[in-house]
Amino acid sequence: MPFIITKKFDFEAALFIPAFPEGHKCRGMHGHSFKVEIKLKGEYNEEMGILMDFADIKKVVKPYIEYMDHACLNTLGERDNIKLLQNPTSENICKWLYNELAPKLPMLHSVVVLETCTSGCEYFE
Repeated sequence: MPFIITKKFDFEAALFIPAFPEGHKCRGMHGHSFKVEIKLKGEYNEEMGILMDFADIKKVVKPYIEYMDHACLNTLGERDNIKLLQNPTSENICKWLYNELAPKLPMLHSVVVLETCTSGCEYFE
């Protein structure tokens, strides 16, 4: 029986969405208190009783969360040549995180990014 487990993280970041039209409120610099959920899916180890240790997930994900925390995401994207962060919509942040984490977390099912308590997205392949 497969399980899906979730580990949650949060970070604060500034951003602007340059692809939006002039006059759109998100085109200007603003900030969000992001919530991130990392979901892994697979068969659990019956002997241990877990799919994966949450501490091991944290070790992989935390550096990415710290990288974005209290930063301007557009600046990170420009400085480090990360195209998805140069236009840091929730969808692009989600896809970037998924692409970064998938090689390190083989059971990665999806990444959820919430930019507000009512708005967010989920990316999976």
